Amino acid sequence: MKSTPNTVPVPARRVCTVPVPARRVCTLTVLLCVCPLCCQASWMLLGADGPEHRWSRDGGCRSLPLSARQREVCRKRSFLAPSIVDAARLALGECQNQFRHERWNCSVGRDPALFGQQLSSGTKETAFVYAVMAAGLVHAVTRFCSRGNVSECGCDARLQGPAEAWHWGGCSDHVQYGTWFSRRFLAHAAVNASAGTRAHALLRMSQHNSEAGRQAVVTTMSTDCRCHGVSGSCAVKTCWRTMAPFGRVGAYLKERYEGGVRLKRKEPRAPDKHRLVFVSKSPNYCLEDRRGGVLGTRGRRCNRTSGGPDGCKLLCCGRGYDTRVERHVRRCACKFVWCCYVRCRRCESMSDAHACK
Repeated sequence: MKSTPNTVPVPARRVCTVPVPARRVCTLTVLLCVCPLCCQASWMLLGADGPEHRWSRDGGCRSLPLSARQREVCRKRSFLAPSIVDAARLALGECQNQFRHERWNCSVGRDPALFGQQLSSGTKETAFVYAVMAAGLVHAVTRFCSRGNVSECGCDARLQGPAEAWHWGGCSDHVQYGTWFSRRFLAHAAVNASAGTRAHALLRMSQHNSEAGRQAVVTTMSTDCRCHGVSGSCAVKTCWRTMAPFGRVGAYLKERYEGGVRLKRKEPRAPDKHRLVFVSKSPNYCLEDRRGGVLGTRGRRCNRTSGGPDGCKLLCCGRGYDTRVERHVRRCACKFVWCCYVRCRRCESMSDAHACK
């Protein structure tokens, strides 16, 4: 990877080490991470679903593709190593779900270095990735703590006793602990004072969006209650705070993405902590650009009748599309036969499938 004038200088001791098996996969972290932001990309590969990206939840911190600092944080809380894997899978899966119909679909692809390039581009898409990954870590760690399997974290003990019209009880999700760990694990290395303006802007952007992701988990929490009393009365109401399903967190962040704000060089005041910010205009994502981490839309399936982002006209960027006939076989007209099995017919159907040229 060639260095550019905007590359953040990294001291030798900040070398981003990756276990030997991971080096064959995580090419963006071979030898050293040229920028601290790219170092963050390695742990995100835990969410990749390809066979070459399979990481064990039970292998401990040493087996994970983490930077040296992240591995140290993980080592001090080794019981959270499975949660780190779960967080990456949860976040990357939700990113791909929210953008499944877009030109940029949050795909890692076969070359993980492309994802690292995307993370240093400073676009709205970069902003979403940082936010959803930080949110995923909060969510996965908090959910693990709520199971009560370890003594260091558990339910939120602060929410106990009487409130306005109910009593706090049950097990409130300890989101403060998850937020604390997410901040520690994703803390960015300091940028050298001699680094360029863009490097400082990228660091500021990544820090802001990571925090916006954490706040999204808190904002989407709800208060659940249960009534207690004779004959179904609600003489006593017990309530607790619980996190929303992560799909709702992802949808919330997608709305923040749509209303993203571009950071100015001399911003008079800090942007709203709930909004996502970016520093660079997004490309159109139509054609492959490996240097920019763009996979393009060639070969993507599209909907010929849709006028939305998944429609062939928009998704294929005017290049047209190929159509092929697909044959589907399924079980149908199933009936229970006495005794005791189910008899089904074998039904076939044909449909058109469209893919971008």
